[in-house]
Amino acid sequence: MNYIDCPVTRTLNVMGGRWKPVLLHYLMEKPRRAGELTRLIPQASPKMLTQQLRELETDNIVHRKVYHQVPPKVEYSLTDFGESLRPVMDALCAWGKIHASKVEAAEKSADTLRQVTAGHCPARESSQLP
Repeated sequence: MNYIDCPVTRTLNVMGGRWKPVLLHYLMEKPRRAGELTRLIPQASPKMLTQQLRELETDNIVHRKVYHQVPPKVEYSLTDFGESLRPVMDALCAWGKIHASKVEAAEKSADTLRQVTAGHCPARESSQLP
């Protein structure tokens, strides 16, 4: 099977991205305005969220509705095609809940390794050693 023909590759091409799964999670709850999504995901810049929303819109996963009023109002919602990702999102959410402690431990270990390889030793910093 060709890499491009792989079903996993196709799925990740649509919903892969730093913030797309999080955006999809919130849009599966209800339609949202851009500002609301920015408040719900403060770690992401508004520019990045807009870019990811546009990609989801291009892939027909998200519908962008513009209300012609002052001030302008834009609302994002899932299309029927976007709703078809619900089982995938449910599986991701379930896996994350089941394995949360293992993932957190691995992230903590990876952070420590990054600090040590960058020249910072957490054990040394917390001790009284010179």
